[in-house]
Amino acid sequence: MDTIGTGPASGEEATTTCYRHPKRATLLRCTRCERPICPDCMREAPVGHRCPDCVRTESRTVRQGRTVFGGRVSARPVVTYALIALVVLAYLVELARPSIVDQFDSLGTGLVDDAGQFYVDQGGPYPGLHHVGIAHGEWYRLITSAFLHSLPAQGVLGILHVVFNLYWIWVLGRIVEERLGGARFLAVYLLAALGGSVLGFLVDPYGAAIGASGAVYGLAGCYVVLTRKLHHHPIDPKQVIIPFVIWMVFSAGWTSWEGHLGGLLAGGVAGLGVAYAPARRRTLVQVVVLVGLAVLLLALVLVKSRDVVG
Repeated sequence: MDTIGTGPASGEEATTTCYRHPKRATLLRCTRCERPICPDCMREAPVGHRCPDCVRTESRTVRQGRTVFGGRVSARPVVTYALIALVVLAYLVELARPSIVDQFDSLGTGLVDDAGQFYVDQGGPYPGLHHVGIAHGEWYRLITSAFLHSLPAQGVLGILHVVFNLYWIWVLGRIVEERLGGARFLAVYLLAALGGSVLGFLVDPYGAAIGASGAVYGLAGCYVVLTRKLHHHPIDPKQVIIPFVIWMVFSAGWTSWEGHLGGLLAGGVAGLGVAYAPARRRTLVQVVVLVGLAVLLLALVLVKSRDVVG
């Protein structure tokens, strides 16, 4: 008769408990640190499975992919989506409350009474009215104006205004963001919007404009720079340049050509700074160029504001 043993059979692992749940018996172990883990703590890995602590450690140590221009690789163009969402949201708010246009457009200098009625600033004393606009410290208008658009009440052209800009943010934004990464793309977009507003203020400080056209033209300028650098054109350059030239001419009578040109120049310069920064200190050079461009544009606003206010 064979004797029945009381210990574990040959080759059988001793049962232990999960290091995170001491009351749970388990035979599983993390293939990285070999600590015992229960099924609830087990995390799938390319080879074997990991414990939660090792998963967190690996996520901190694995280097995230970078674009050719140093930005972080993202599976989706989330910044492009966010910008489109903001433009659409702003448009819906405009439809519900059209008066916000006067409060957030790129007005250089103007007058407003206690009831919120706006008037043209003609340089004289106006009892009961106070000054508003970029020249009087409302610099937020330089950016907020880029998220507002003409309303349907202005006819077909008003609708075309927002449709044109949304379409090109969608087309160019995804491509430029993929190449630059979200942070650099957002910087270029905002600098282009700023450049358009600044040139409009410099040329006509008594006027006001709205629209993302400056930012869109800046994306077009940046797109041309990037594609020439990479020698790769996802879109035929003619399909970008020709529509933009046609739109600039067609809309010259009711949109701000200064905004288009200023955005194009600012976006192009920002694109050059990002695309041609030396690899050795790429991020530092890119930051210096982008911040330097912003400082230059704001310095121009400051000088012009002093001239307007006197």
